[in-house]
Amino acid sequence: MRVTAVTCVKNEGPFLLEWIAFNRMIGVTDHLFYSNDCTDGTDLMLDALARHGIVTHLPNPAEGRNYQMEALRDARQQAVVTNADWLWIADVDEFLNIHAGNGTLPDLIRACGEPSAISVTFQFFANAGIDGFVDKPVIEQFTRSHNPDIWTDQTAQEVKSLFRTDLLIKYIGAHRPFLRPKALKRPYPVWTDGSGRLVPEEFLLGEEKNRLRKFPARGARSLATLNHYALRSLDSYLVKNDRGDVNREHRHFDDSYWRERNDDAHEDLTIRRHLPKLKKEIAALKKLDGIKAQHAACVKAHKAKIEELNALPSFADMRAKLRAAPVTPPQEDAMIAMLTDG
Repeated sequence: MRVTAVTCVKNEGPFLLEWIAFNRMIGVTDHLFYSNDCTDGTDLMLDALARHGIVTHLPNPAEGRNYQMEALRDARQQAVVTNADWLWIADVDEFLNIHAGNGTLPDLIRACGEPSAISVTFQFFANAGIDGFVDKPVIEQFTRSHNPDIWTDQTAQEVKSLFRTDLLIKYIGAHRPFLRPKALKRPYPVWTDGSGRLVPEEFLLGEEKNRLRKFPARGARSLATLNHYALRSLDSYLVKNDRGDVNREHRHFDDSYWRERNDDAHEDLTIRRHLPKLKKEIAALKKLDGIKAQHAACVKAHKAKIEELNALPSFADMRAKLRAAPVTPPQEDAMIAMLTDG
């Protein structure tokens, strides 16, 4: 079974090896990376890994503003995609935490009943007061998240999808494939959530604007969770804010993004069971010619950017504001204020 992970990156150098090693460990056989405007050695690292046959690396073909969607359109013609049985579309800060069997993709697919697609619900992992960037696995450092069934005030949460390439797909979105409406006839393709339950029909059909990429989260994670480390350390978040969003030009992250994802009410250590094998996989990648040195160069560039940003008054102010921000999301604060006023 060939599984290709497709992703877009910009200045993610220090985090590449962990993500690739983790994916290979759970059963991803191929990686297709699109990069744009990298200044920290991300593109050089991917080129080095490509020379060893670990990844396929291409420049992002986007001519407009929507980098991710234009890359996903291009991906459909790449051999690493056309030769795959399954596709996994995700970002470098997203880790598929499989609870079924030994935690591999074949285990998840079997546990879900061999469907054509599986959409796994996000779980946002908080910064939890970690200021400094440290070059060690993200999944080891960050263990606290929101209540998995409720994010801010939402009980329906976004998903990312693993899906077969033989589905009749109109186009691939960042969160799920969209099927060809005229080709859809009952019985519909079997499409499950992260508990092996059929997804809501309106989600499968893509008919409701508010349900295009999310559905109710309660009970949807018994077989798999999508651990999303959107914040990481405060240092790394400042770098992320400086570079902007890889998906769309000139979109930057503000304190509302931070506060919505820095709810640390819940502890989840389940993904840590992979750490011993993950560290061995990372070490094996670093033994490849040039990879350890390139990783060190990316880490050095990341630290230099942190030092540069911390010297700027605007980023010093942002750091202080984020460090002092409450860990309850704005929507929860508003609800508490309403109840208090009442």
